[in-house]
Amino acid sequence: MMPNLTSAAERTIKVVALGDSLTAGYQLQGTAAFPAQLERALKAKGLAVEVANAGVSGDTSSGGLARLDWSVPAGTDAVILELGANDMLRGFDPKVTREALAEIVRRLKARNIEVRLCGMRAARNLVPGFVQAFDPIYPELAAANDLLLYPFFLEGVVADPKLNIGDGLHPTAEGVARIVSGILPKVEALLARVRAKPAL
Repeated sequence: MMPNLTSAAERTIKVVALGDSLTAGYQLQGTAAFPAQLERALKAKGLAVEVANAGVSGDTSSGGLARLDWSVPAGTDAVILELGANDMLRGFDPKVTREALAEIVRRLKARNIEVRLCGMRAARNLVPGFVQAFDPIYPELAAANDLLLYPFFLEGVVADPKLNIGDGLHPTAEGVARIVSGILPKVEALLARVRAKPAL
C-alpha cells in the first residue's frame, strides 16, 4: 500500500488543546469551551482543522506531563499548551513548573508536533520572588525551543467581572470568545507552520 502523501495544506489539521480548566471550559457547555469556540472561528476562516479538548480542570503542569501520551494521540499535528495556572495558585516551586513544561515541549518536538505555548502570569499579590521566578518561564521556554508564544492566555479577560464567572478566575462563554479573538491570529500562524512542513 502506498503511504499517505497528502500534504498538510490539503488535509484537515489536527490540533490538541492541552490544558487545565481554562481549556476544559469550567462550568461551561462543551460548545462554549475554548477548543470548540476556536475550531469554529478557524473554520469560519475556511481552515480545515479539528481542535480536540484535552483540558482537565485542576490540572497542573506535572499532571499534563503525566497524561501527555494519551492526551495527545498519534496523528496530532499541533498542540496549544496551556498549563501552569494551578501550579501558580497552589504556590508550587516555579522550577517544578518549568521542568514539567520543558519536558512536555521536548516530547512533543520529538514527535514532530508544533507547539503554541500559552503564557500565564503570577498573581501580583504573591511574594515578589515568586512572581520574578514564575513569569519568565514561558517566554524563556519559547525562546529556547523556537516555540510560538501567546504571552498571556487571559489577556483582556482577567479581572473583568463581565467576562468571568462568579469565582473571578474562570471565563464565561463571552470571556472565552475574547480569548479566541486575541489568540486566533497566533493559531493561524501555528497552522501555517504545520502546512509548511514537507509531506511525510
